[in-house]
Amino acid sequence: MFFNFKEPAVKTIKLSFKYHFLHIQRYSYVNMYMKWKKDSYYDSIEHIHYSIQLKPIIALKNCIVRDPNGCIPISAVSKRGLELDVPMKVARFMRQYPSIFEEFTGPEYNLPWFRLTPEVAEIDRDEKRVYEECREDLRSRLRKMILMTREHVLPLKIIQGMQWYLGLPSDFLQHPEQILDESFRFVEMEDGLKGLALESREKIYSVMERNAMKSGFYSGGPMEAIEFPFFPSKGLRLRRKIENWLNEFQKLPYISPYDYFSNLDPNSDIADKRLVGVLHELLSLFVEHSAERKKLFCLEKYFGLPQKVHRAFERHPHMFYLSFRNKTCTVILKEAYSNKSAIEKHPLLRVRKKYIKLMKKSEVILRNRRVNNRFSNSNAKLDIDSNDLDEKGHEMASCSLEQVA
Repeated sequence: MFFNFKEPAVKTIKLSFKYHFLHIQRYSYVNMYMKWKKDSYYDSIEHIHYSIQLKPIIALKNCIVRDPNGCIPISAVSKRGLELDVPMKVARFMRQYPSIFEEFTGPEYNLPWFRLTPEVAEIDRDEKRVYEECREDLRSRLRKMILMTREHVLPLKIIQGMQWYLGLPSDFLQHPEQILDESFRFVEMEDGLKGLALESREKIYSVMERNAMKSGFYSGGPMEAIEFPFFPSKGLRLRRKIENWLNEFQKLPYISPYDYFSNLDPNSDIADKRLVGVLHELLSLFVEHSAERKKLFCLEKYFGLPQKVHRAFERHPHMFYLSFRNKTCTVILKEAYSNKSAIEKHPLLRVRKKYIKLMKKSEVILRNRRVNNRFSNSNAKLDIDSNDLDEKGHEMASCSLEQVA
């Protein structure tokens, strides 16, 4: 691990009053750049790393489910690859998952058609039951995300980009009544954007606050210090100067992601602690408690995050792990997988794991097909060789008889 240090700035005190409590903002941050440390445990969590392939599978599955006949010709989706996040030609992609998509010849022009296998159709019904029974849970996650924003409003395009992570139905924006209640309202935003706003005076406690209350380390008052849980990877060691800074960082007041934050100086340590708290709370709301890092950058403007938000992941490797599998960078909240009782599981996770099990079954089916094809080709070659030998043997015998005659 490598570090690049810069001397801390002189400590200053900035006083401001809001909600009748005192903000003390210090400027003592030590810049550090850590070399990434691989952790095989987080790199091997299947439902995180299969999620990228699962997303277009679910999108295609939904296209088939919505069709009245329960099947579609390839022409219905072949030109929608970009829209459905399919990374290759749609037909080729669907053929990679024979345990999910069953191919057959259509009634006209011998075009390939696809329908769902019985196994995935059953999982789809289970998924619908989860959406119906856990409507309040999904609504709560969306509500919390909006309440973390500066003005309690998010553009619809941002919500659409976060649907997969929040576990919202794919047709949520077409049928918002499935999830929303009267506290939500659609509004016009700047630049002609349409947004979803929320009016709520309800006090929201973050995961960090609730866990601290359970442990007796937090009374719910303003400007109390809450220490973030650290889960260091094996071989990840920090120099003493960094450890000292982290100890001071933990003693800073915890600013809830749901509290007013406009009066915080973005260059102060306390603003940095709020940033870490926002990222922790966001990831705790998501299905896999992880997200592609680039997807989080689009939230900067609305959540009051600094432009260099990615540095928070580098500064706090004990809390966040960066995985580079699948040719992308995925941020994983360590606490969700190191202390499984600390963060509530998303109700949709169980269903996604079932889909992933079918994806792995497809891998076995395709592997067996390749083996069988090689075996068939080998047998065919043996048959040809045998025929050649028989013909040559017959010719040799004929020649011998002619010579004897």
